[in-house]
Amino acid sequence: MISGVILFPGAGTNANHQSLVAIETTINKSQPEINVRRVDFAYRLNGKRFPDRAPVLIKTVRDAVLEASKDWDCPTNQIVIGGRSMGGRMCSMAITDTVQQLDVAALVCICYPLHPPKQPEKLRIEHLPRINVRSLFVSGTRDEFGTVEELKNATATIGSAVTHEWMNGARHDLKNKDDEVAEVVANWIMALPS
Repeated sequence: MISGVILFPGAGTNANHQSLVAIETTINKSQPEINVRRVDFAYRLNGKRFPDRAPVLIKTVRDAVLEASKDWDCPTNQIVIGGRSMGGRMCSMAITDTVQQLDVAALVCICYPLHPPKQPEKLRIEHLPRINVRSLFVSGTRDEFGTVEELKNATATIGSAVTHEWMNGARHDLKNKDDEVAEVVANWIMALPS
């Protein structure tokens, strides 16, 4: 049973990004019994432009999940976590943290930033084989942070079920695809086994 969904933004945006709002709205319409929370990282709340280091961001994810678990009166493994770009990546790292692994229901990564643009040798994949929950990866077919082939190869190392959804012709910003992405995410969450 899924009790809630927590969404995190990419590095250059905040929790009010239209794509996260679209996901929340779509889930609320199709599955009103599921709680949805959009969460900002502390650096954004403090007016900084550049993200904190990964351990600080991962702690934000963990703290948000524990707080929601308490607020929603459910175990953490009934919560789906994910987000856009860096937000989704930090969720994937929180799930695989070797010190304080986070037990959640599933993972949603929208525009996973596999590598910096034009630097395919700088892959961000070391932790992927340790992901142990069902995962959804939604990306554009022209994403400059990772090609279709690169992302498929990287996620093939994940031991649990992985679903890919491709936004044809879209780049990393998934411009004009918010409603389409929201439908994909909501439908995937609705189909998760209880």
